[in-house]
Amino acid sequence: MTLRTSSGDAVEAGWQKVRADGRVRPELLEAAYAEPRLRQLFPWTGMGELHFSRCTEQRWTWDIPYIQPVAGGSYWVSGPLRSQTVGPAETVGEAVTMVWERLPVGCGPAFLGTPEELAAHEAMQAQLNG
Repeated sequence: MTLRTSSGDAVEAGWQKVRADGRVRPELLEAAYAEPRLRQLFPWTGMGELHFSRCTEQRWTWDIPYIQPVAGGSYWVSGPLRSQTVGPAETVGEAVTMVWERLPVGCGPAFLGTPEELAAHEAMQAQLNG
């Protein structure tokens, strides 16, 4: 049996990792972390983008919009899928707001595990809640 940390510990470690890797603008990381609804999600980066997952282990979920940097200091919010667009944001605060306004219903603290484990957990909860 594998000993796991708590979801909160794993999420906080994720935030520390994205801060340390230097791929995302520091002001974006700080603004997203300051928003409690985003701080409870698992952050990950790709191509300078800041993504959020409802689970702590890879393959992360793709059901939350993400923030891309744009030249000149502004941002673009896309997603949740790469083929979907939310729109431009002039400020980091505007970009963060655009994401949390589009969080999935019932989006709470990140689940400690994989997307498959999250789906199984949600299916079991749905059965229990009838």
